[in-house]
Amino acid sequence: MKLIRWIDSPIGVLRLKEEDGALTELLFGRQGGKWEQGASPLLLQAEEELREYFEGKRREFTLPLSPKGTEFQRRVWNALLTIPYGETRSYEEIAVLAGSPKAFRAVGSANHNNPISILIPCHRVIGKNGSLTGYGGGMEAKRFLLELEQGSR
Repeated sequence: MKLIRWIDSPIGVLRLKEEDGALTELLFGRQGGKWEQGASPLLLQAEEELREYFEGKRREFTLPLSPKGTEFQRRVWNALLTIPYGETRSYEEIAVLAGSPKAFRAVGSANHNNPISILIPCHRVIGKNGSLTGYGGGMEAKRFLLELEQGSR
């Protein structure tokens, strides 16, 4: 079964997609495609865990994830999952963790194509010099998420 659900959040509308019992997408906006709108137990759990996260009550998610991507993208996304709540890593550090130390530009591309934002925390990747870099949800959303996790919100 393929289901879609939209939820409101402090950083805008989030679109959740579920397929075969796992979350396949958490992106910004209302686009949808030909998915059935629904409220499965998994999507309701995702909504609850995100609410707790935005309230500062949750640091880890327990949802089954099934991001679709290339082998390299999946290695990068797995590396992102190792970044602790409230911390950041550079693109170069993620490239090393993904097993491709010189591929930091490709890490940027994999981040850009991350289909499960927030849960696979691409917002925690910053420039080597500590600068904030692009984010699919916009720079204000990235700043919000980082400040939330660092306790300054």
